[in-house]
Amino acid sequence: MLAAVADVDDRGLHHGDEFVSWRDHVARSDEWATAVHQVLPADRPPHVGVLMGNSPGFSYLLGAAATGAFVLVGLNTTRRGAALAADIARSECQIVLTDGTHRALLDDADLGDLPVISIRDSLRSPLLDQQEERDQQENPDASNRWSSSGERAQQARRVSRPLPTPDDLMMLIFTSGTTGDPKAVRCTQRKFAESGRMLADRFEIGSRDVVYLSMPMFHSNAVIAGWSVALAGGASIALRDRFSASGFLSDVRRYGITFANYVGKPLNYILATPEHADDADNTLRIMYGNEASARDRARFAERFGCRVVDGFGSTEGGVAITRTADTPPDALGPLRAPTAVIDPESGDPVPPGEVGEIVNASGPGLFSGYHNDPDATADRMRGGVYHTGDLAWVDDDGFLHFAGRLGDWLRVDGENLGTGPIERILLRHRAVRQTAVYGVPVEIGDEIEAVLVTDDTVDAEAFTEFLKAQNDLGPKQWPHRIRLTHELPDTATFKTVKRQLRDAPEPCTWTRRDGRYVAVQHSPSQ
Repeated sequence: MLAAVADVDDRGLHHGDEFVSWRDHVARSDEWATAVHQVLPADRPPHVGVLMGNSPGFSYLLGAAATGAFVLVGLNTTRRGAALAADIARSECQIVLTDGTHRALLDDADLGDLPVISIRDSLRSPLLDQQEERDQQENPDASNRWSSSGERAQQARRVSRPLPTPDDLMMLIFTSGTTGDPKAVRCTQRKFAESGRMLADRFEIGSRDVVYLSMPMFHSNAVIAGWSVALAGGASIALRDRFSASGFLSDVRRYGITFANYVGKPLNYILATPEHADDADNTLRIMYGNEASARDRARFAERFGCRVVDGFGSTEGGVAITRTADTPPDALGPLRAPTAVIDPESGDPVPPGEVGEIVNASGPGLFSGYHNDPDATADRMRGGVYHTGDLAWVDDDGFLHFAGRLGDWLRVDGENLGTGPIERILLRHRAVRQTAVYGVPVEIGDEIEAVLVTDDTVDAEAFTEFLKAQNDLGPKQWPHRIRLTHELPDTATFKTVKRQLRDAPEPCTWTRRDGRYVAVQHSPSQ
């Protein structure tokens, strides 16, 4: 895929006011591959940690990893201290590349004598700065190799390397950590290439398209559903340092963006910006991602005059569910073998209407395991079946409906429930922008708590009447308590961290008594 654009001059990477052609991009990736390869120890896994925001340098490093020079390790820029150090150790990084913005994040991380190299990133001159003083003292040989552009240019000779195979490791990407500690997913050449080609073909991405990258590049969504798509289609990339809801439409118009990807709540954030009569006057054709609500998808498509496609998948790549034209708005897509929905305890398929776990009954799919975590890999593949950890139910027409994570499984009055259906019903209220539903263990089973992101127009009495009018809200699905707030805790990829809400609860706003919500009176200390 890189070779196909190696001679392309009229397309490439836009970043701010600058542009680099694909020809120059591939050449710089080769330079970086050579330079990084020279400082890697020959007898250890060639794993290169990258602690950076979205930048041209990150894109060059992706290109270098694609040539088989090393394995890129995407380090989450929201991790800190011992947690960040544990990620670096678990993924066997031999060096860490960072930039001026993120270098200080390593100050509280005990990395021992691991070399840390600071990058001065530029489209015109992708050079590496001199090591920090500490790193120069600890590892002068490595730092001197990067000390000046002249020395590096002399050393930037092409290193002869065998071409990678489809199943060679290209990148380690950490999961979002919404339900536990992040795990390093092994991502092969095949995972990126097949996904990129499939999506480029599906959405007819070609040389006239511009792909928008604003999701964090250390995560799979940006690489699989953005960078690889542009490369597969021979399209250009418009790179944003970080996602900005207020800057989204101006970027679309500035660069002529036709395809953008998202994960989590970006659509909701963009829809919260002031609306204008000409919002649909733009070049955007496709908005592709996952975890957006049906309401947000419909509103976004209408407001911005584009097609919004929400899929189901994960960094692991074990299961992919594709929406069809006849898929109901609240459904993920049709249930098609080898995807199945099973009872997590017995492993038997569940009948329509009952909640079970989504699995790949035929095996791992594109899942290549977790790095340095055989127990987690074995748990994911127990019984030779890939377990997603996601819950769903199947309607009478054979469509899958998301019901939450296994950790969101609720047991209320002896009945198993998922949080997803409850959240979708709560989102129907015009004043509710986001919601998170979770269970709080009691003596027997769980009680349901809901946190709502709303405006100031919601009152307990009216909300009770609203839920009474929802004929698909079962009697055991009513939240026992509701808290109103202005924001939910997010990961770097805009996914809600429910465990923070559960483990560090704040006083609720309403509680349910005699079938109605009433305001809770709090003492001054609360």
